Amino acid sequence: MAEPASASTAPPVSIKRLAIAALASLLVAALVFVGAVLPAERGVDPLGTGGLFGLLALAQVVAITAEDDEYRMDSYEFRVRPGEWVEYTYRIQEAGAMVYSWAASGPLEYNFHSAPDGAPPGYAESFDAQENDVAHGSYIAPFTGVHGWYWENPGTEVVNVTFDTAGFYRDAHVARDRVDGYRTLRDPRGNPVE
Repeated sequence: MAEPASASTAPPVSIKRLAIAALASLLVAALVFVGAVLPAERGVDPLGTGGLFGLLALAQVVAITAEDDEYRMDSYEFRVRPGEWVEYTYRIQEAGAMVYSWAASGPLEYNFHSAPDGAPPGYAESFDAQENDVAHGSYIAPFTGVHGWYWENPGTEVVNVTFDTAGFYRDAHVARDRVDGYRTLRDPRGNPVE
């Protein structure tokens, strides 16, 4: 006597259906990889979804950056007479970091600018230009070259400036009306660094 068919028995799965499901899973995984993982992890966005969903910003975050140059510190105090200017720059390698703080006894017109190695004379890219008596922040060099500030006193009184930096730069150069030269930098223990 034949046994009755059970209502809970599932029909057998065909190999064709199994292959289609596996192929569909691989296709979805590939789309997720190209559309989300690559933009977020590597900054590569062939489908444009990384930019659309803001995933490219995740690839830009770098928690630690190794530096080739030695860590150095610099402090400088100077006066800017009415109509006078002072330029103070550092040689920084691409991706070199620096923190800075300066304060003045009166407003100065200033410009933070950079010139890449090999640029034509007089060329500079400006990153911050305004009139103020204080500025604090951090800077990561977008290219190897000279990076620094230009201050000018548009007022009628002498302005005193206190300036401090720390970071990974090679040398400090100060230029002002008729005076030009390099300064000795210090290491974290206060020893001069050449």
